[in-house]
Amino acid sequence: MSSLDDAAALAAGGGAAVDRSRSPAPPRLWLGGVAASAAWLAAAALTALWPETEEWVRTGEFASLLAVVGGALAFAVPLLRLFGAVGERLRAAAPWLVVLALGVIGWELVTAKLDLLPRPFFAPPQALLEVYLDEWPRLLECTVASLQLLLLGYGIGAFVGFVTGVSIGWSRTVGYWVHPVLRLIGPLPATAWLPIAFFAFPSSWSASVFLIALATGVPVTILTWSGVSGVNPAYYDIARTLGASSRFLVLKVAVPAAMPHVFVGLFMGLGASFAVLVVAEMMGVKAGLGWYLQWAQGWAAYANMYAALLVMALVCSSLVTLLFKVRDRLLAWQKGLLKW
Repeated sequence: MSSLDDAAALAAGGGAAVDRSRSPAPPRLWLGGVAASAAWLAAAALTALWPETEEWVRTGEFASLLAVVGGALAFAVPLLRLFGAVGERLRAAAPWLVVLALGVIGWELVTAKLDLLPRPFFAPPQALLEVYLDEWPRLLECTVASLQLLLLGYGIGAFVGFVTGVSIGWSRTVGYWVHPVLRLIGPLPATAWLPIAFFAFPSSWSASVFLIALATGVPVTILTWSGVSGVNPAYYDIARTLGASSRFLVLKVAVPAAMPHVFVGLFMGLGASFAVLVVAEMMGVKAGLGWYLQWAQGWAAYANMYAALLVMALVCSSLVTLLFKVRDRLLAWQKGLLKW
């Protein structure tokens, strides 16, 4: 039957081949959007109409925010085709939009409405909104301070690690002297250097930069070294026969071939720098999200702590996304192999 259908299609299309891999057209009505809109509007109605066991200041604003999200989704349902690529992403995210709305409903029920979870360890969602509306100057100041510390330490560590890795991979002399040191201090966690760093550096801020650079530099060094050492020797032989200099071999052959390994090291270093950033800020830095977390815990302000954790998660995720964008641009042949 299938072959008959194909023959009919070929005849009707003037010999055009039948595309079996073509995906079915999406339904005209965005059912996922309808469900998501209903869920967010239900969350808004529950938040506004269900009486609370304790009065929360920002309940009205939070219910209005939920209603705006539900209304925007309802508005997008008939117009989704006009949004192009954004509309397709919104269509794909519909199940998550429903789950998020159900999560908000459950969170609201077990905290503000039914008081099933102990206070003050578990705050309702409107308490986080209150933190963002009232404490945003301090949160913004701490976010900027954390970003400055992280980017400076990560940049120094990535640069030093890259140069060291290329040197070890290219020069046997450098490898002879640096390799034993790397084997000795490489496995040591960067946080183990905390007492020495805070004693040796003039300020806790500079000590924190050193610790973040150390946590970043070690994996970048090892992976860059691995990448340079793993380059096919035939590439060098071919370049030498064409008259390439040593500088050309390093910059135009070894480094480009090692870039996939370098980016693996950069990703590993970024993850390690996040952990060291929080620990360093808790230990001695006077501003930053890690400092804010410790301050909020000390005052039993758990809503502030959850709000800072959410900001920290968004910042870290955004930095990883940015690094993926850079990798996709520089390593175009690997674009799409691993999506974030």
